[in-house]
Amino acid sequence: MLKAVMAEFFLKVIADYLVVPIALVGGLMLVLTPKKEWPKIWGRAVVAALTALLFAKIASLFYQGERPFETLGVEPGAAFLPNPGFPSDHALLVFTITAIVWAATKNKVIALSLLVASLLVAVGRVLALVHTPTDVIGGAVCAVLAVMLVYGRRFFTTSRRI
Repeated sequence: MLKAVMAEFFLKVIADYLVVPIALVGGLMLVLTPKKEWPKIWGRAVVAALTALLFAKIASLFYQGERPFETLGVEPGAAFLPNPGFPSDHALLVFTITAIVWAATKNKVIALSLLVASLLVAVGRVLALVHTPTDVIGGAVCAVLAVMLVYGRRFFTTSRRI
């Protein structure tokens, strides 16, 4: 019984609550950049996030599936919105933050840490039965494509240039 409660709690933490530290670390990384670069950094970050959201909305027009917990007739293990779930909003958010931090700061350690945390969120959403792997992959792809589009070649370089 205790094992099940602990497993359920851990799943809820990675599927829902891990988003908060990812957002905080991402914001902090952008705040820690030189103040004179803030307009470009924050401007690009906002445009990249809005582009990711646009890509997700367009993608949702082409694919609609059922959430796994509905198909299985069980209770979901994490929070969800009453929509078909493709692409995953949680995956979209955390992968957008991760990609922006990489593109804007080129901090390998933080970007890799955020990537691992983002992957945990994505896996948690699938294990909690609120998304399919396709849903979370869709969110991640929309996020990364949007950031790549906004940052262009800067996304692929390892040196930090605004």
